[in-house]
Amino acid sequence: MAATPGTAAAQARDQGTAVEEIVVTGSRIRTSPLDQAQPIVQIDQEAIAKTGLTSTADVLQRIPSAGGGLNSKFNNSGNFGNPPDGGGVGAGSAEIDLRYLSSRRVLVLVDGLRWVSGAAASGVPGSVDLNTIPTGMIGRVEVLQEGASPIYGSDAIAGVVNIITKDRQDGLQATANFGGYGDGDGFSQDYTVSWGVNQDNLRVVVGGGYFKQDPVYAADRDISRFPSPFATSCLDGGCSSGTPLGRFIISDPNTGQDLDMTLKAALSPGVRPTYVPGDPTGAAGSYKPFATIERFNFQPFNYIVTPSERLSLFGNLTQEFSDSLRLRVRGSYVERKSANQAAPLPLFVGPDAGNGNLLDTVAVDATNPFNPFGFSLQPGTYAFIGRRLVENGPRHYEQTVNTWNITTTLAGELPVGGNTWYWDANYVWSRNRAEQTFTGNVNAQRVQQALGPLAGCTGSCVPLNIFGGAGTITPAMLNFIAFTQQDVSQQELRDFSANLTGDLLDLPAGPLAFAAGYEHRETEGFFQPDPLVVAGLSSDIPAQPARGSITIDEFYGEVRVPLLADMPMFHKLDVSLAGRWFDYSTSGKDATYKAGLTWKPIQDVLLRASWGEGFRAPAIGELFGTASRFDQEVVDPCSDMLNLQPGGPPAASTTVQANCIARGVPANGSYVQLNPQVSVITSGNRNLAPETSESENYSFVWEPSALKGASWANGGSIEVVYSKIELDQAIQAQNGQSLLDRCAQTADAVACATITRTASGQVAAISNPLINIGGIKTRAVDVNLNYASPETSLGTFGLRWYTTFLLEFTEFVPTSSGLAPVEREGTEKGSPDQAYPKTKSTLMLDWDRGEWGATAALRHISSIDETTVVNKLGARTYVDAQVRWAPAFLDERITLAAGVNNLFEKDPPGCVSCGLNNYDPNAYDAPGRFFYMRLSYRQ
Repeated sequence: MAATPGTAAAQARDQGTAVEEIVVTGSRIRTSPLDQAQPIVQIDQEAIAKTGLTSTADVLQRIPSAGGGLNSKFNNSGNFGNPPDGGGVGAGSAEIDLRYLSSRRVLVLVDGLRWVSGAAASGVPGSVDLNTIPTGMIGRVEVLQEGASPIYGSDAIAGVVNIITKDRQDGLQATANFGGYGDGDGFSQDYTVSWGVNQDNLRVVVGGGYFKQDPVYAADRDISRFPSPFATSCLDGGCSSGTPLGRFIISDPNTGQDLDMTLKAALSPGVRPTYVPGDPTGAAGSYKPFATIERFNFQPFNYIVTPSERLSLFGNLTQEFSDSLRLRVRGSYVERKSANQAAPLPLFVGPDAGNGNLLDTVAVDATNPFNPFGFSLQPGTYAFIGRRLVENGPRHYEQTVNTWNITTTLAGELPVGGNTWYWDANYVWSRNRAEQTFTGNVNAQRVQQALGPLAGCTGSCVPLNIFGGAGTITPAMLNFIAFTQQDVSQQELRDFSANLTGDLLDLPAGPLAFAAGYEHRETEGFFQPDPLVVAGLSSDIPAQPARGSITIDEFYGEVRVPLLADMPMFHKLDVSLAGRWFDYSTSGKDATYKAGLTWKPIQDVLLRASWGEGFRAPAIGELFGTASRFDQEVVDPCSDMLNLQPGGPPAASTTVQANCIARGVPANGSYVQLNPQVSVITSGNRNLAPETSESENYSFVWEPSALKGASWANGGSIEVVYSKIELDQAIQAQNGQSLLDRCAQTADAVACATITRTASGQVAAISNPLINIGGIKTRAVDVNLNYASPETSLGTFGLRWYTTFLLEFTEFVPTSSGLAPVEREGTEKGSPDQAYPKTKSTLMLDWDRGEWGATAALRHISSIDETTVVNKLGARTYVDAQVRWAPAFLDERITLAAGVNNLFEKDPPGCVSCGLNNYDPNAYDAPGRFFYMRLSYRQ
């Protein structure tokens, strides 16, 4: 991460005392960057280049206050289902989360204007996909690390990311980046080019880019080769009962035997297994008892870094008609092609299958030519059959996402009473459309027909053989049951805004400044699954269409009142007030307010305090998202509660046993959880109320003037920021693991009501729609240090050290007896993954001398504990290094940089409760050293 708090102020000081007032993120009032009234992290092109990263999201996620967000290390598609926010899995997307409050609570702006939310082809997300913004048009990024709903409206609870685009450039600029892992995989290439001209009153910047990322497979890293971290076999747990040899849990009506079996070996096509009643697993039979070692390792098929390809085009035109009137038009287009992959489909049928669809009721008729048992398999005679359809290949998901954006701004100046007022009117139109193709799925209705009575398998129907092991499902069988799934989603934004700012009058301490404005915004989105999925005939994740729209009208006002200036202990004292009034077609009318105080007792010291209200209206997916399924990895406390299984968990307490029995779990201890993933039925909720918040921020900035031009320093500063956010009516689904634990441990009626079990005790489903939970409270301290040396014979040196201490992160969840606090700081939540380290820190050291330069970075993440299992994720410190050369004989127009991230090849800590790949991709690098080279040209 390369970020500099107060960079704008530092640059302004370097340029002299005459500083033009501009709009700084966090306020609509034009102000000097020297008087920055909010804690802002600024990341410019030079800082990004020093990281070796090419993704905007990857750079932002390295800010210590960031909680992560979707990135290329997430391989979730149908293999885990859809998370409970109505937004789909976000396959191939990249997002930014601040303060661990999720990306939905971070407002992303481009040039101070809203950007369209992403489309994941599996839902209607409420957050922006940063991959939809061309990296080549980015001039710098400003990150406001406090709430700003009164200034910018909904979503700005955790902070604001404002991406400032290039509107002025002379000549040609081009960069080429190449990188890859030391293991010989994950090769990436990124090319950007832009050209600009300034002629008379016309400025034009145009450009484009191309990016391609090759995949890294889970099989090629030690941590992810098996479902348990660093495991070497399925004996370490986590593997699936959906195996190519099949798993058959049946009750023989002729012998009364309850059997749990798998094949000894695969058979030739057309050959039926030998089933010997009374002795099915003996020498004469084809079966053996199902054991842990028989489970299927699905990990080798997964990506640990997903493949992606992006093509982007952009243009920026500014026409100045006069000194007081100008027009700016900005347009961009991004096409992203990405992919996710999972192991071949595990076809689960039977009452304990837990699909929540037709497959749970499938019967295998006795007349099916491949049924070896001599009797029909139906509820009462069988509970479960699992067969991995390896013949159908892996489940492969390919997304094509197209994003258009056109923004028009007309701006000018008005002389009013000796002052100058600045106005602008803006219109934004943007559309994000995603289409996904999924291969590897099967039609449940055709599976039912192909397994049913032979007399009913007519026409194109081919009887299905799920009993003979790998290779016995023929191409003809697959042609009948398989289909290619096509899903699509889209979001569109239409936004008009107008702003006015200037000085109202002069007070003894300075001008009384104001800003005011109006915004009318229309958002609409839809998700359309494949018709077979809508009909409930998919064997994978169920889904239904969703569609909705939201219209918003907003007014805001802001004033900055200078109280004292140029007095002892009051070099400057300002107070600011802001309010925003809004009307949502879905959430009604409300208002938010903010107050701030800026005090400079002396020139070198700045003290800031602010209080603000936040507001976030439910997004389209949260309101109108339809029922789907999230396959969460959980450990059922009722499983093997008497410790009857060899190597099983310890016996549960008598309280847990009694509570499990009361919920229908067999008292004899026979229930053992079949698979680590449990179906959690998720959906939106049209009755959701908006989220509201209160935030407090206090900061101290010391920038000693003695360091400017000293013999041993050429500038430096320290900034300490305390932030507190209390979120009420948080829109969130409860954690499936927590619901199971609360029901088993305390018999909590609210938790138990969400859980449905089959007759054998298996969890059929957990009903977990979005609700307004009690809330979230978080407190943190940011400490930022900066130092720059004077020029010496050894060169110049710079130090930047940024640290965030997470003091508290508490969720308040509803129970039958009220709200219960769940403390998250210092823990890993797991599935869906989220780490909450108490300390994150980044130290960057820069050296420059003539043509040469170098940067070294240390990124530290403190240790954390998993909440669902006894496991500590040890602290990690990553080391990055880069060397640069800008040859003087080429007028320093060309710069060549080479570097390595994760120099000492630190693996992420193994996480048992995390999803795919056994580590949290929000917090840690993908395993392996990443080497890169960067060539840049500036005309």
